Amino acid sequence: QVQLVESGGGLVQPGASLRLSCEASGSIFIINAMGWHRQRPGKQRELGGRTPSGGTVEYADSVKGRFTISRGSGRGTVYLQMNSLKPEDTAVYYCNAPLIAARGVGVLSDVWGQGTQVTVSS
Repeated sequence: QVQLVESGGGLVQPGASLRLSCEASGSIFIINAMGWHRQRPGKQRELGGRTPSGGTVEYADSVKGRFTISRGSGRGTVYLQMNSLKPEDTAVYYCNAPLIAARGVGVLSDVWGQGTQVTVSS
């Protein structure tokens, strides 16, 4: 079974940095893109940023210049470097892969992780 697992969240003060990671389990041989979404308290889930396997990176306006998405050396690894964190960045951050192909499973669409909590507070 293919899973996305996020880690790296925590409680930090405004201005601090965090690095989130997401790793896909399973025998994956194709993963075309990965991205990060977040859900702030009382609000709907929103796009943070996403990166295709070999294309340009997209960021939401609210995080441009502060957040950086990068792909790891492994096929199913993506990082979210978050700098200059603000209280409004407090949210559960979810990893997402629109399309995954894995041995023994086939092709899966819109795969989500369970999320990792980020809290920015004084």
